[in-house]
Amino acid sequence: MHDFKYTFGAEMDYKETLLLPTTTFAMRGNLINNEPKRYAAWDEKKVYHKMKHKRVGAESFTLHDGPPYANGHIHIGHALNKVLKDIIIKHNYFSGKSVRFTPGWDCHGLPIEQQVEKKLGGKKKKEQLETAEIRKLCREHAAKFVDIQRSEFKTLGIIADWEKPYVTMDYRFEANIFRTLCEVAKKGLLIERSKPVFWSWAERTALAEAEVEYEDKEDYSIFIAFELSDDAKAKLGIEGKAAPVIWTTTPWTIPANTGISLNPEEKYVLTTDGYIVAKELLNSLVESGVVSGTIAKEFDAREFENLIAVNPLNGRESRLVLGEHVLVDNGTGCVHTAPGHGEDDYRVGLVYDLEVVMPVDETGCYDESVVGLGLIPNAEDFVGRHIFKSNEDLIALMGDAVLKVDKFMHSYPHCWRSHTPLIYRATKQWFISVDGTPDGESKTLREIALSEVEKTKFIPETGRKRLTSMVENRPDWCISRQRDWGVPIAFFRVKATGEVLLDEKVLNFVAMIFEMQGSDAWYSMDIAQLLYPGSGYKPEELEKVTDILDVWFDSGSTWNSVLKSRNYDAGEYPADLYVEGSDQHRGWFQSSLFLSTAVQHKAPYKGVLTHGFTVDEKGEKMSKSKGNVIAPEKVLKEYGSEILRLWVASSDYQGDLKISQGILKQTAESYRKLRNTFRIMLANINDLESLTAVDQMGDLDKWILSEASRVLAEVHKQFSEYNFVNGMSTLNNFIVNELSGMYIDMTKDNLYCNAKESDRRRASQSAMAMITKTLLTLMAPILTYTADEIVENAPAIIKQDAEDIFDMTYEAITTIEAPFDAAYMVKAREGFGAVVDGLKKEKTIKSTLELIIYTESKTVLDMNTTDAEDWFVVSGIFEDKPEENIIGTFKVGEDMFSIAKATQHKCPRCWKYQSEAEESLCKRCEEVIGA
Repeated sequence: MHDFKYTFGAEMDYKETLLLPTTTFAMRGNLINNEPKRYAAWDEKKVYHKMKHKRVGAESFTLHDGPPYANGHIHIGHALNKVLKDIIIKHNYFSGKSVRFTPGWDCHGLPIEQQVEKKLGGKKKKEQLETAEIRKLCREHAAKFVDIQRSEFKTLGIIADWEKPYVTMDYRFEANIFRTLCEVAKKGLLIERSKPVFWSWAERTALAEAEVEYEDKEDYSIFIAFELSDDAKAKLGIEGKAAPVIWTTTPWTIPANTGISLNPEEKYVLTTDGYIVAKELLNSLVESGVVSGTIAKEFDAREFENLIAVNPLNGRESRLVLGEHVLVDNGTGCVHTAPGHGEDDYRVGLVYDLEVVMPVDETGCYDESVVGLGLIPNAEDFVGRHIFKSNEDLIALMGDAVLKVDKFMHSYPHCWRSHTPLIYRATKQWFISVDGTPDGESKTLREIALSEVEKTKFIPETGRKRLTSMVENRPDWCISRQRDWGVPIAFFRVKATGEVLLDEKVLNFVAMIFEMQGSDAWYSMDIAQLLYPGSGYKPEELEKVTDILDVWFDSGSTWNSVLKSRNYDAGEYPADLYVEGSDQHRGWFQSSLFLSTAVQHKAPYKGVLTHGFTVDEKGEKMSKSKGNVIAPEKVLKEYGSEILRLWVASSDYQGDLKISQGILKQTAESYRKLRNTFRIMLANINDLESLTAVDQMGDLDKWILSEASRVLAEVHKQFSEYNFVNGMSTLNNFIVNELSGMYIDMTKDNLYCNAKESDRRRASQSAMAMITKTLLTLMAPILTYTADEIVENAPAIIKQDAEDIFDMTYEAITTIEAPFDAAYMVKAREGFGAVVDGLKKEKTIKSTLELIIYTESKTVLDMNTTDAEDWFVVSGIFEDKPEENIIGTFKVGEDMFSIAKATQHKCPRCWKYQSEAEESLCKRCEEVIGA
């Protein structure tokens, strides 16, 4: 409300007598140039080690890092994730806890193998190399990007154990991944079986649920009649034509059909034109022209059980079975069942012992079995032909049995890397049995996992429902892959029997070799070297399992390889918190949960926090084609990492986070205001050496401390609940309104014009110092660079013997009561401000110091007179109201306030209208100068 301005003439003489604010803390951060220097200094000082040393013996806090993929540069999503983790860790550190943060990288898997393939010039070139050579190239690629990403993360001001991160391809790490697999096997949960799994024919490997993405695909919608056998018709008392009608979108699976599933609770009808469908669906099938007859006969589904129909493509038997999975909301109620090509088909096939026919090879082409088993007429024409290129010919071969053909768009599973459509394909794979019971437990793995989810804290709470639903509905976890770059499923198989050796000494021997030489040894050493000498087997009697582990097994076992092993100083198991994007309910949160519950029978985390994804200001996904991608590197070059960090803290991470040039500009402006608030407070307390006791302070000081103690405690609580967006909003409101807008403005006269050692001045400086110190450690987790710069430039009253910000700990301001009715006084100030705005517009006044207030308000009159004047920044407050010169009024409740022009003269030093004569000093200034 009032600014000190100086003009030439007599007034200039007094400038030297004022105690103007001064500080070495610069107004402009120059973040782009200065951040890298300070971050390098932190590195040199080994700040992370210092943080560990400072909190020896304190309560611990472990955030376990979910590993990003060591492939490519970091993007804005990586930056959001790591900055959020860093803020959480530092908040716990500045709150006095002993923290650990060991960053990690996922280094195995398909994306890296693809990059190597690309560099080599394609899949064919790669296939000419030995596995060991391919793995060496993959290892080099991953190592290069671990280094690149590590230096990129450090530029964001993230403090972690960067010297000793966990890298899943480290030899000891690979050994521990394998040991986790052996533990799962020991619990009786590891099974090998032929079962349909999502198969990427483009990548020639099985995929887990988490590696599947859904995209639109055009497919056939086809209705096919399977005529009942004569024997079946006789049993049902039917003469003439009678054919169950199936509906499918995958004509290429018809060669592998071995059954038709019906819903056991439904009624089925034979139509007058000879077709059998669910009664419930007859009308819609007539309307769409699939069948045209009316009901000739009605049956219970159970009457059809185990009867035989004939596959119109190849004349093979198709058994009618009952399955709970059959729905009657679309289709025909008769479901084409090929156990080699579908999860439900496989399950119902197990019940009825249906043959599992699998005529499709790893590349998605029909193999020789279509000839050998007579699955297709002219089968030779189809061998080596891709299944998706065979649909039209298969439809034509079925002739009149095909009742209707359409094409339609639908959401279809695709490979997450190659974006090609997937198929279900029965192959021999390794699974973790989700409904198996771990040795020593009475509950199944799924039940244990669900009960652990119940005990876990979720932020936001909606995460609990998502993870519960995923755990409830997930099938057995297929953990094997048919690729080169990963941790091998390093088991020996007895050639004669096919039995897998799970002897503990044999497995331990392999793990020990991995620990010393890495899992590449599985490929470079022969069986004789890898086999435990006392195994009782000859090397020539054995063969190696050649599959590798799903990369989700690698990251899912980090709780064991990082937290439980003694290879890292990474904190405690279970971790206090896992923090990742909301897509990890189906990924890392789930894989970690299942492996931890399988081996330890408990979750690896006490809490799970999920954040959304980064989008542009319109809420659209970022893509190069749209030109809306914001790279972290660009933000650092234009604004600095502090702005990015403040954006993370100020965004609601529970939904998608919007980022754009406009949003970053707003964030930079918020940073500027915050920085300048700290700067003015540091400048105002530059000569303070000891704190005034709160009970010795004035009313305004006690008021701001009562506000600050309440607000900053609330913000600290919100930060402790990881509710940064609301905490920042609460904090910004306090800084802009009560602190900057009111208190700093109200105390200017006191701080600049009173005597240096006046009790009143020292009291206001003390209040400001107390707020600065608490605010500094509250903001340090978010704006660590700025907080450290403040400590460097702060007077001793703030930093005491602290060398840097990491020597400080958050301390709350003691709660005190406001000495007056604060809500009333704020209303009075607002009422006064509204009148003043009008007077300034009319050019009646330039400054509020030209005014005095008359009121009979007991609240105002009970205050110290000078405090009351400073609250409104006026030159006097009086009880008796004269009749003349009233230029404005306002009310608070029933109390009237009248505003008049001051009748005394302007003091040339403090500008208050409290001098007896023109150009003479007011009484207070006379005393200060005289002293």
